[in-house]
Amino acid sequence: MVADSALRAMTDDGAFRVVAVRTTDTARGVIDAQKLRGETARVMAELITGTILVRETMAPALRVQGILQGAHKTGVLVADSWPDGGTRGLAQVPKAHAGDVSLGDGAVLQMMRTMPRGAVHQGLIAVPKAATVSDALMTYMQESEQVASMIAVGAVLDGDRIVAAGGYLVQLLPELKPELLMVMTERLKDFPSIGALLRDEATTPDTLVAELFYAMPHTRLSDSPLAYRCRCDSVRLLATMATLPRADIQEMVDEGKALEIQCDYCGREYQIEPEQLRGLLAPS
Repeated sequence: MVADSALRAMTDDGAFRVVAVRTTDTARGVIDAQKLRGETARVMAELITGTILVRETMAPALRVQGILQGAHKTGVLVADSWPDGGTRGLAQVPKAHAGDVSLGDGAVLQMMRTMPRGAVHQGLIAVPKAATVSDALMTYMQESEQVASMIAVGAVLDGDRIVAAGGYLVQLLPELKPELLMVMTERLKDFPSIGALLRDEATTPDTLVAELFYAMPHTRLSDSPLAYRCRCDSVRLLATMATLPRADIQEMVDEGKALEIQCDYCGREYQIEPEQLRGLLAPS
């Protein structure tokens, strides 16, 4: 069984770098946890894939979050990708817009990356009119990161179930010569759509790289596993609650009832006993 992974490669002349990913199981995990359907499920799968691609172009120790605000307040989708290859997602869709998150005029894409010491760098772009998630990602890379990139992300659904998800990102590097750019431009012009590629069960990150760099001497740089993974646990939950005002914690202790909390990302339920809360009131 093929597992989710990211593959990085570069042409030997230093003209192009490519990242190709399979994200089927990662996207499926997010969509199942968030109970998404239809077009919103597809857009979330593509946002998950695109956020992973952007993270893979950054320094390895960075966490990247992709946030898509739908047009006309139709909802917000969040993809949260970590350096260990684990990714989770969150969908916030108002009841008034219980349908699909819209990519129409007015949609906004925001990318946030957390630096090693905790500082956050963020970029924000208006999603081009009538754009796809791929178009929005390319606009972000050009306008915010100032790196010319060709990006294709896609997802294939059977009803509401993700059958396949993945994509690729081709970056133009400083050593690029005009004639090589023409070769790649013509290749991508005739390249099968990402949807058609994903429908082929034989498509993997390896085959994507091989096709993109056909007849171009290139070197595999590295590959790494990807997976759906939430970050929640009881320790993190207690650490978050410790930031509440002492009066609020004391009030919960005085009630003498276990506190039930559900993770917004994965739906896991936690029960915090009064004794655990009382421990937060102890002098440090």
